[in-house]
Amino acid sequence: MIYIKFMVSNRCKMLVKEELKKLGFHFIVVDMGIFDIMENIDNVQREQLRAALLESGFELLDNKKAMLIEKIRNTVIEMVHYREELSIINFSEYLSEKLDHDYTYISNLFSEVQGITIEKFVISLKIERVKELIMYNELNLTEIAWMMHFSSVAQLSNQFKKVTGLTPSRLRQMKNKRRNPIEEIGAQEVSGVNNYNGKNKNT
Repeated sequence: MIYIKFMVSNRCKMLVKEELKKLGFHFIVVDMGIFDIMENIDNVQREQLRAALLESGFELLDNKKAMLIEKIRNTVIEMVHYREELSIINFSEYLSEKLDHDYTYISNLFSEVQGITIEKFVISLKIERVKELIMYNELNLTEIAWMMHFSSVAQLSNQFKKVTGLTPSRLRQMKNKRRNPIEEIGAQEVSGVNNYNGKNKNT
């Protein structure tokens, strides 16, 4: 299995599949943040693959902690943006079970490397999802609050304003509505992750 950074949507999957085909590789699976191919590749082929993916905005991950960070990011993104039953999910239990690691460990690692807690990362992603739902203009704020597991419209509005500086109602009135790319939320340079040695970067 090969891990890849910035692969966070179905469009990303298609781009990776195209690059693999161009290089003559036969993929077994291409999913969020990972792919597997039938061939056993040598170092030269791996560098060719790395360069081709970099051209499309992706980056191969070699460091185990960097791979885990990306798995955390992609699992949270999948939970927030691609699961209908978000309201019934316990984030800590789900992440721990999905990643087969104690939640305290993955939470501390994510915070140290990314400079943001998993909880704040979740909130940022939920707000981006709320923006998307507001743009669709198919649900009212009460329905959106329930769908995104906010306790009330008031809680949704408070969190939304804290992150964006606007109220949901104000965003709905605006003609030029802008969203942040998912891959940029809570992301730091890969070098900062790959060079992680278990110590605080400020020490």
